Amino acid sequence: MTLIVLAGTIGAGKTSLTQMLADHLGTQAFYESVDDNEVLPLFYQDPKKYAFLLQIYFLNKRFAAIKQAYRDDNNILDRSIFEDSLLFHLNADLGRATATEVKVYDDLLANMMEELPFAAHKKRPDLLVHIRVSFETMLDRIKRRGRPYEQLDADPTLYAYYQELNQRYDQWYDDYNESPKMQINGDALDFVGNDLDRQKVIAKIDARLALLNQAHQQANA
Repeated sequence: MTLIVLAGTIGAGKTSLTQMLADHLGTQAFYESVDDNEVLPLFYQDPKKYAFLLQIYFLNKRFAAIKQAYRDDNNILDRSIFEDSLLFHLNADLGRATATEVKVYDDLLANMMEELPFAAHKKRPDLLVHIRVSFETMLDRIKRRGRPYEQLDADPTLYAYYQELNQRYDQWYDDYNESPKMQINGDALDFVGNDLDRQKVIAKIDARLALLNQAHQQANA
């Protein structure tokens, strides 16, 4: 089986690339719960009050999704449990979570990660694909997709939050060592709006998977 997880900031194009890869590989796509997430609008209204609740909601959904994805062959997740901590600790650093909430969250995440091998036959993804976009592209994508609670017009303080989130992903990707990884330049390759760029991105991921498969076969020869 092949499990691919996508990563990237808000508006990076994770959902679009997930669908493209699922169609290309003929497999199932697992999407982050956003449109039916009753906690997310509350978080944007009062981040300090709802940051912990929102992250527990997402953590539970991501844990369930990755367990389900492990059960079948060749699945794609548009965001995974592996970047969950980045998102919550950003909110904690912004004063939106107490020290007790941080400890409860960290302990829960650690317990969940320990359970993954027992819920499946392996613990890590086969490949993580990080879509890197500039802050300007991030803001443009957020504006274009039009979710009211995400817009700067509704809450100008989101500017600093989005900026810090985008910056942290670079360090997170550098530090990530849970599985093989690769990075897609989401500014240079408009895989959502340009068919040629879409083909280039799919080809890059195919090539990386082929190399990983070759290495695996050699290791088991």
